[in-house]
Amino acid sequence: MPAASLRATHAVLAVVSLLAACGKADAPAPADSAPPLSPTAGVDSATLSAEAVQIAGFTVDSVVRRPWRTAVTVPGRLELDPNALETIGSITEGRITHVTVRVGDRVAAGQALVMIHSHEIMDARSRLATAKAQVTAMEAERDLARTAADRARRLFDNKAMSVAEVERAEVARKVAQANYDQAVAERDRAVALIEHLAGLGPLPAGADEHDVIVRTPIAGVVTSREAQPGTVVLPGTPLVTVGNPDRLQIGMHLPEQAAAGVHPGASVRYAMTEAPAERFDAVVTRVAPTVDTLTRTVEVVAQLRGRTTGRAESFVQADIEGTGTAPALVVPATAVQAMQGDTVVIVSEPRGEGLFIKAVPVRVGRRTTDRVEILGGVSSGTTVVVRGAAIAKAELLKRRGGGA
Repeated sequence: MPAASLRATHAVLAVVSLLAACGKADAPAPADSAPPLSPTAGVDSATLSAEAVQIAGFTVDSVVRRPWRTAVTVPGRLELDPNALETIGSITEGRITHVTVRVGDRVAAGQALVMIHSHEIMDARSRLATAKAQVTAMEAERDLARTAADRARRLFDNKAMSVAEVERAEVARKVAQANYDQAVAERDRAVALIEHLAGLGPLPAGADEHDVIVRTPIAGVVTSREAQPGTVVLPGTPLVTVGNPDRLQIGMHLPEQAAAGVHPGASVRYAMTEAPAERFDAVVTRVAPTVDTLTRTVEVVAQLRGRTTGRAESFVQADIEGTGTAPALVVPATAVQAMQGDTVVIVSEPRGEGLFIKAVPVRVGRRTTDRVEILGGVSSGTTVVVRGAAIAKAELLKRRGGGA
C-alpha cells in the first residue's frame, strides 16, 4: 500500500477513536452510579405504632387560614367584681361596742358584723311600745263604735231611732276604724325601724336591745374591716367590706396605642404569675373611654370565664386579642419546633391504627403566645402534631442520628 494511503487510514482511525472517547464521556451514568440522597432524606419521618401514639399522648390540629388577630401581652391583677362587693356602713350615730368578724372570715347573708350602742334604737323601741298601746286603745274604740252602729241600725229598723242618730253612729264607726288603721300604720312603722336598726333574726351574743346591729346583706368573705370597738361613728361611716371571692375580674392598663384594637368582647388568655404553664380564659367587658393623664394608659377590665386558681389581688400575665386583620395561615404555637437549626412542623397522617409523622421545614411570621403565622412550607388543611410535637421531634432526631 502506498505510504500516502497508509497515512490517510491512520488519520481516519484516530478521528473515530476520538469521537468514541467523547461519546463515552457524554453518555448518562447508569442508575447505580446516581448521586446519594442528602443525609436527612428518609430520616426525618417515621411510622409509629398505635401503642407509641397512645403513650406519647399525641393530639393533632390543622393548618387553617383565618383573620390574624394581633395580641397584646400585659400584666394584670385579679380583683373582686364590684357588683359582688358590698361596703357596709353605719346606719346610725353611736359608739361601736362589738365587732364580730375579722378580715378573711366567711360570712352568711344576714349575719351580724358590728354592734353600735345608739339612742336611736332606744327611741325606736319606745315608739314601738307607744304604738302598740295606741293600737290596743283604737281597737277597743273601733269595736265599740261598730257595736253602736249595729245597735242603731236595729233600732231604726224597729222604728225606735231616727235616721240622724243612725247616721251619727255610722260616722263614729268610720272614724274609729280610721283611727285604728292609723295606729296600726304607726306600729308597723316602728317595727320596720327596729328591723332596720337591729335586723331580722336573734340578737348575737353580747348584744342587748339597745344595740344597733349592722348585718351583711350578701354572703361572702370579709375583705376589709374599718370598724373598731369604742369608736364613735356617724351614719354612712364605712365599717366592713364583704365580697364574693368566686366573682373575680382582671384589671389591666394598656399603653394608648396598644389599646386601639381592643374592644369589649375581645378574648383574653391569662396565667398566674407563679404558674405560667396553666392558662385560663376571660373576656373584655370594659375599655375606659379616656386615657390616664399621668400614666398615659387605658384601663381595660375583663370578666373571668370558668374556673381559676387565683385569688383576689394576685398578679397575672394576660394576652388580649385585638381586632382581626387580613387572613393568614395559622397553627398552634406548640406545633412549631426548632430542629437542629431548622424551624419545622411535624406533619402527621394515619397509618392504620398508627401514625406516620414527618418533619417539614416552614417559614414563620408573626407570633403570639398560642398562635404562629405560617409563611410557607405547608398549605391550609395540613394536619400537624400539636400536643406531643416535642416528643415527635425527639423521635425523628434519634432516627436522624442512627438510633432507630
